[in-house]
Parts: sequence; C-alpha cells; structure tokens
Amino acid sequence: MPMEKSFHINRAGCSICCRLYAGDRPIRRLVIFGHGFGGHKDNRAAKRYADYVCAKHRDMAVLCFDWPCHGEDARKKLLLSDCDLYLQCVIDYVREQVPEARLLAYATSFGGYLFLKYIARHGDPFAMTALRCPALPMHQVIMHTIITPEEAEKLAKGKEVLVGFDRKIKISPEFLESLRKADVTQMDFTPYRDEILILHGTKDEIVPIGPVEAFAERNRIPFFPIENADHRFVDPGKMQEAIQMIAEFLE
Repeated sequence: MPMEKSFHINRAGCSICCRLYAGDRPIRRLVIFGHGFGGHKDNRAAKRYADYVCAKHRDMAVLCFDWPCHGEDARKKLLLSDCDLYLQCVIDYVREQVPEARLLAYATSFGGYLFLKYIARHGDPFAMTALRCPALPMHQVIMHTIITPEEAEKLAKGKEVLVGFDRKIKISPEFLESLRKADVTQMDFTPYRDEILILHGTKDEIVPIGPVEAFAERNRIPFFPIENADHRFVDPGKMQEAIQMIAEFLE
C-alpha cells in the first residue's frame, strides 16, 4: 500500500485540501488527479488507481485535491476562475517541491472538463493526460442530467440552487453562463492530441458518450469506449480495465 499524506497548499489566497499517495522511493513521476462534480479528493477511484500504480512503480505518486466548494474546501460560491486558480496552484506546488518529477494528469468527469479548459488557456503543462468520462459538454450535463426541471426554473429566475452528489454545490446563473461560454468542445486540441487519451463508458448515464467521441474524432485524440461501463465505472472489472489502460498510457 502506498504512503498517504493529507496537507494544504496555501498560496494565492487559497487553502487547497490535498491527499498524496506515494511509493517509498524519491518521486520521479507524479500524477495530478482531478475529481468530478460534487466529488472530493478522497474518492475511491483515485485511491484504487494510486494503489495500483504506486505498488507497481515505487517512484510514482498521485496527488488529489478538492476543487473549490467540493469536499472539505471552505469556499461557498463555485466559479470557473477559482477552479483554474486551484489547478494552477497545485501545478506550481508540484514544480517547486519535486522539480525533477515528470508531471502527468488523470481526471474524470467535471475534472476532465477543467483540465482541458486549463490546457486550452495556458498550454499543456503535462507530459501526458488521461481522461475518463470527461464532462466536455459541461453546460449540457448540468442542465440535462444533474439539475431537476424545478431547479432549472429557479435558475432561469436568477436564483441559486444546491445540486451535486457527495457534497451539494451552490450553482448560480452566472456559473451556468460561464460554462456556456467556456465550451471546450469548440476548442482546438489537435496540437496536444498525442499526449491525451480518453476513455468513456458506453452506458454512461451522466455524460453522453456521443459528444465526447465526436470531440475526440475531431481533434484526432485516441478514444476508447468501454463496453457497458457507466459513469462511475461501478463494475470492478470495468474499473480495473480502465486503470490498466490509463496506467500504461501515463507510463
């Protein structure tokens, strides 16, 4: 089992809750993990992935963190700009603490959307990036699979609503508008196509596979549908298949 360490990154007015999984050798490869909407840094998928890769490669580490308003984070209002800032702070921290480490990325759902949005704006800081069920049409996902018609009506009237899974997140009309404007499916990622891998379950009930597959094809990014896998890959066999594919890609 890898070593586990919880800590905070305090910089740029942020206090980012983190969990690090690492082997027993100096870190030479570090994977930054981005969780999904309403999730947190301690999700089981991240730990299972970390257990697998850190046992196989004792010089490898996986760093998970809470997005703003998620998990144990103290912020109350979710803003895309804050998500961008958190990821930048985590990247800067890793570069300072382990400058010799190869920087890699693994993100799921909302995390996948945020990682790609960061790459489109700042360039790609990662040697390789693996995405599982990325919520690329994030505005559509919020409107059609996360919020109810009653909540959509409240948002249309300018009110905020609480939505999510492990922790309820306050969603504002302004946040939805920022998602609509930051549509990563319309951005060009062909310069990064050789460094990105996308896996997606064919039975994903949260993020439809069609738009994600079309995005991958348009940008010539390797795309692998995982037959009968749902959004969270609750089938242990499907999850293990995904972990092995992602580990091989990032290695």
